[in-house]
Amino acid sequence: MTRRTAADPHRGSLGPPGGREHRHDLLREMLRIRRFEERCVELYSAGEIRGFVHLCIGEEAVSVGVHQALTPEDSVVTTYREHGHALARGIPMAAVLAEMLGRVTGCSRGRGGSMHLFDVGRRFYGGHGIVAGGIPVAAGLALADRMRGRPNLTCCFFGDGAVAEGEFHETANLAALWDLPLLMVCENNLYAMGTPLAREHAQIDLAARAASYGLVAWAVDGMDVLAVERAVRRAAQAVREGAGPYFLELRTYRFRAHSMYDPDLYRDKAEIEQWKQRDPITLLTDRMRAEDGFDDAGLDLVEKEVSEELERAVEEAGKGGLEPPEDLLRFVYSPAGERP
Repeated sequence: MTRRTAADPHRGSLGPPGGREHRHDLLREMLRIRRFEERCVELYSAGEIRGFVHLCIGEEAVSVGVHQALTPEDSVVTTYREHGHALARGIPMAAVLAEMLGRVTGCSRGRGGSMHLFDVGRRFYGGHGIVAGGIPVAAGLALADRMRGRPNLTCCFFGDGAVAEGEFHETANLAALWDLPLLMVCENNLYAMGTPLAREHAQIDLAARAASYGLVAWAVDGMDVLAVERAVRRAAQAVREGAGPYFLELRTYRFRAHSMYDPDLYRDKAEIEQWKQRDPITLLTDRMRAEDGFDDAGLDLVEKEVSEELERAVEEAGKGGLEPPEDLLRFVYSPAGERP
């Protein structure tokens, strides 16, 4: 068995994965997520969305960039900050929003809400409310694929806070021992809820910690969607070819608080504004202006397309009904041939 190290001789050797049209698609996908999240703020403030809501505004390059390298046969496991991942995976916007509104037309029949989006048909094994709780689940999915001889991988998202949990270390060890087809993606936004990275980890280079288990691991600029896509395409290819598990530390930043309940008193406002200078949408737009002749008219057109889709989703989601009380005991156990 070949042991893996943090060093990667091919790091950064690939060029841009696509041209003008591809960058246009990436921009549209990031704008879809950004505008969706902004509408969720409005709906939450109006009392339409209840419970906890964790927004990924600022982290759109992670969701969009990673999913470019995944196939429909791959499995995806996420944290509770998963709206962007669900949209990037292809779950209809109306189904995601209906779920957040608690409607039976939601992707989890309104039972999961904001933190527990699932879509078995799309192999999206959704948001997990327990920090690091999805990591061993992802290892199980990867093991199942390998045992069945399927050429798939499982992509598992988690935050920097999860790297401090035992589930991460146990899973990283077993994944390396068993050479599982597992792509571990750490969305390092520098804060585990309100705890800064340096107060949580003695070793703040999280890729180095992962490499200690024998995983190939490196850090990536998580605000640059093209850099994310390049890194994940290369890592995913290696995992599919039997190289064992990979770990990518995507260094990103959330512009809003941990959740809608969070007063966000643990961060300096100047720090937030500094990170906003590296807004992933602005970075890509500026590059498109410089390289593709992209202009304000082009941006307005994309915004119009996204706005129209969002309005249709809001209207459709609002029409969904609530689950009748007599159905509330369904799916506690899964009868043969029946699933949510």
